[in-house]
Amino acid sequence: MTGGRPAVFLDRDGVLNELWYDNDHGRLDSPRTLDQLRLTDSAIPGLRLLAHAGWPLVVVSNQPGVAKGTLSDADLGRITSALVGRLRTAGIRLAGGYYCRHHPAGVRPALRTRCGCRKPAPGLLLRAARELDINLSRSWMVGDGVNDVVAGHQAGCRCVWVGRWKCEHCQAFHTASTDVPAHAPDLIHAARLITAGDDGRR
Repeated sequence: MTGGRPAVFLDRDGVLNELWYDNDHGRLDSPRTLDQLRLTDSAIPGLRLLAHAGWPLVVVSNQPGVAKGTLSDADLGRITSALVGRLRTAGIRLAGGYYCRHHPAGVRPALRTRCGCRKPAPGLLLRAARELDINLSRSWMVGDGVNDVVAGHQAGCRCVWVGRWKCEHCQAFHTASTDVPAHAPDLIHAARLITAGDDGRR
């Protein structure tokens, strides 16, 4: 898409909210209840910096728990509404939110599929670009996973990977045939990088 406005796409879990530790399965996962929804320390200040600079903010998130039966549609709706509400209370309005509920190993037949919207596929970003009149080539994707970066690159966005950088991340991006993205330790630093117009690779 050549026209439209630039935007910042944001992964949700691990960028805007903390991951929740699932004791039953011994892994970090998306929050499943409102009690488990906790914003990261950098979410509000990072989003404020982007919003004050005039960037539309769009959440793009895989939520395979719906297909797998560990998260209901109603729970996803409640968590989404709570997140939007907490951000609005802080003076931050999202331009949109797009969620993939599919997974190829899902237990719900209607959602058990290899779709085009589950990151690393770029479907969520492409849909947002159509519906919100976003210029993808002038936009950014911010995420804490390789799949976020791959989806952003496939959509034509510049990308920032958020988290503690380790040597294996270079290998992961190489394996995914994706350029190593700009890096920021958290959303505040990512926002500063974006608003400065620097992709970290000059």
